[in-house]
Amino acid sequence: MVQRLTYRHRLFYNTTSSKTRLSQTPGNRIVYLYTKKVGKAPKSACGMCPGRLQGVCAMRPKVLKRLSKTKKHVSRCAFLIEEQKIITKVLKAQKAK
Repeated sequence: MVQRLTYRHRLFYNTTSSKTRLSQTPGNRIVYLYTKKVGKAPKSACGMCPGRLQGVCAMRPKVLKRLSKTKKHVSRCAFLIEEQKIITKVLKAQKAK
């Protein structure tokens, strides 16, 4: 017969805060483990670029607070050049109107 699984927490609705995965214990039991929410990397400041910033850790805010400064920002020479070009185009277009 198959082993029955019960939730460990009280929240039994399948919400984003109560996602689970199955795990096998050393005693050969199958139990639920609660997974953390997935973080997102920050977006570009210009608003025109569709992707997320490369080289910045994708973490939840509480975890991001504990990271070192080098993991929270990018120190490349030509990092914001493309963003600055897009901003100047947008500002010129707004002045033309």
